[in-house]
Amino acid sequence: MQADTTTSPVLASALMVAAMAIIGVIDNVVILLAETVGLWQFHFMRALLMLPLIVGLSLLGLGGMRPQRWGAVTLRSLLITTAMFFYFASLSMMPIAQALAGLFTSPIFVLLISSFALGQKIGPWRILAVLVGFSGTLLVLQPNPVEFDMRSVFPVAAGFFYALSSIMTRTYCARESTVAMLAAMVITLGLSGAVGAALFSVAPVATLDGPDGFVTRGWVWEVGPALPWIVVQAVGSTIAVFMLIKAYQVGETSYVAVFEYSVMIFGPLFAFVALGQTLDLMQVSGIVLIAAAGVLLGWRARRSSTRQRLA
Repeated sequence: MQADTTTSPVLASALMVAAMAIIGVIDNVVILLAETVGLWQFHFMRALLMLPLIVGLSLLGLGGMRPQRWGAVTLRSLLITTAMFFYFASLSMMPIAQALAGLFTSPIFVLLISSFALGQKIGPWRILAVLVGFSGTLLVLQPNPVEFDMRSVFPVAAGFFYALSSIMTRTYCARESTVAMLAAMVITLGLSGAVGAALFSVAPVATLDGPDGFVTRGWVWEVGPALPWIVVQAVGSTIAVFMLIKAYQVGETSYVAVFEYSVMIFGPLFAFVALGQTLDLMQVSGIVLIAAAGVLLGWRARRSSTRQRLA
């Protein structure tokens, strides 16, 4: 089954907002499962749970499992896998608002990559958006200039690799089945998780208890306390990521990316209600600036696209 490449802004925005609402809730449970299992085992177990669900989507006629362009789909999967490892590691180290702030530097990276690697021109409005978004990121992450903390780099690295995967999705994978891309991503995440869990089990490193040991923890056999949260993540991620990929396939990347910022409402709000995580005024201001930068980038991209069509 070949994917429909028709552009539908309304469908794309609806899919993205729904996906972000789900992600904003389920990503908060990572801090709970990080108490007992490791990052690598989590991704391996989640992949095992997600794959049958993805096969079910295919059997329901929502898309084939076989990619048309293996190279492009594989590269996209590797990029988004890298992004997700950085992002989920961040969730165990800091409040979800800070992890999301780093991840959502991705539209800024999309712009910079499109300019320097693809030769697109950057006008004054887009330069302003980059400066505003960067300022917002600093306000949310609040890096310490005296004592550099490597953890503050993790969410920004997630944003960089996520930007690369977003460009790949629309530029090289628009004709791919959504199910095929989802399956490829999950398989890549699962295999990477298996390798990481094996390495940290065979050659263990000093690991702290609780969420602080999430990244370097090897295989844990007592998974009972974490299993319900892994199931929640698996089911929710299957639904949300399917909608997210589909949104990028039926909508322009610059347009769709703006609606991703709705997760910065859903995620911190649920974290506040369920986990008691709070934000100070400076961090709230930073989130507003990051969202404003994304909206500005989307607005300029749509204006440019409209002028090109009319030319």
